[in-house]
Amino acid sequence: MAETKIEIYKTPTCPYCSMAEEYFQSLNLPYVAYDLTQQPEKAQEMMQKSGQTGVPVIVLNKNGEEKVIVGFNKPEIESFLNIKES
Repeated sequence: MAETKIEIYKTPTCPYCSMAEEYFQSLNLPYVAYDLTQQPEKAQEMMQKSGQTGVPVIVLNKNGEEKVIVGFNKPEIESFLNIKES
């Protein structure tokens, strides 16, 4: 997957955040995770992108096209990244 960037806004106690990280790891897709308890300035950035205060917020950028997903929505992630479930 050329030119794909993945960002996860998360907290350490969020089970869906952990599921999202494990999912991207299982696909060997690199991502950047922002722990909002350690990086509170990222919370404002997350709210500007998503309009939400809940986590996880996953920001996918593929070939310049950005998709903001609130929650761990695996079908939406797979559809945007064109991942076929094996």
